[in-house]
Amino acid sequence: MTFLTVALTTFLCFAALSGCKAKEKGDGAPPPNQQVIRVADMNLLTIDANDVAKFPLAAATQIESASELTATGSVFPDISREVPVISLANGRVVDIKARLDDNVRKGQLLLKVQSPDITSAFNAYLKAANDEQLAHKAFVRADDLLKHGAISQAQLEQAEDTAMNAKADLSAAEEQLQILGVNKSHPSSVVNVYAPISGVIVAQNVTNAAAAGVSLSGSATAFTIADLSTVWIVCDVYENDISRLQPGQEAKIKFNAFPDRPLTGRISDIGPILDPSMRTAKVRIEVRNPGFLKLGMFAAATFTSKSKEIHAVVPAEAVLHLHDRDWVFVPVGSNQFKRTEVHAGRILDGSRQEILSGLQPGQQVIGNALLMETAGNQ
Repeated sequence: MTFLTVALTTFLCFAALSGCKAKEKGDGAPPPNQQVIRVADMNLLTIDANDVAKFPLAAATQIESASELTATGSVFPDISREVPVISLANGRVVDIKARLDDNVRKGQLLLKVQSPDITSAFNAYLKAANDEQLAHKAFVRADDLLKHGAISQAQLEQAEDTAMNAKADLSAAEEQLQILGVNKSHPSSVVNVYAPISGVIVAQNVTNAAAAGVSLSGSATAFTIADLSTVWIVCDVYENDISRLQPGQEAKIKFNAFPDRPLTGRISDIGPILDPSMRTAKVRIEVRNPGFLKLGMFAAATFTSKSKEIHAVVPAEAVLHLHDRDWVFVPVGSNQFKRTEVHAGRILDGSRQEILSGLQPGQQVIGNALLMETAGNQ
């Protein structure tokens, strides 16, 4: 075998191996006999030509109305009407006259606190009273001695200054007893704590034998009372809808617990900070509480814009409510109809329904969507 023969044989083997690898890798193109399967449009219905007359069409009319925005929220207390109940005397709670969720009146007794501060304050008052009496007598005596030439004017002025200082100390001691709620004529080591406002107790931080006051281990706030005559409805509004709202705008509110008792309020604040995960802002509505609103109730607020828009109107039967979505059937051929998603609005007089988006005035739809849906499923 010559050298030329060996070289030719090697070349042929290499070419054959390269061809096999190329076939294994492929060039990415589908085989010539492969076909693409197209999935039919599930929203497209074809009706027998003889049955088309059974589904009369209705042309969408138009209406000019203000756009509406609905947001969900909950009932919250007005924080400016929440008042903490604080015992100014430190000590131990010996009696509680009210409980969480109780309705209380201004001036109502809430709890009693036994406090060593009372003893110290009353002792300071007695000393100040004795010092004031002594200083006053000394001033009267000095004034009499000056008239008889027994002392100088400077000595009288010094006695007068001492008497005035003693009187100031007595006034301070009396005021301290008043702050602690102690009657100086009938002192007691037990202090009464009264409700500062009328309302509902929404928080309680003390129990019998618990510590009270601001310098012991107990909570400084024994109770929190909220005036619920006016409450907040706090709603979450998406970022794209914030521009449609403004402070002072009216809102109609419905409550899940009382759907037949809607209320009206106004926007008092639009939160300046968005929730980073939900992309929503807190919108606050102030509402007068008729008495049935409770904190935490779910609510839905509807805001109506001042500008008006043109929307389509179709017969109410032309709208199909399916899987929490709204649909209408639009003709797309002589005997074909397409199920089209729309955003339905209010129910109007004459069994008509407003279409906020998805359909234009003048377009034709099947007058009875449920009948068409039933026929398409058969």
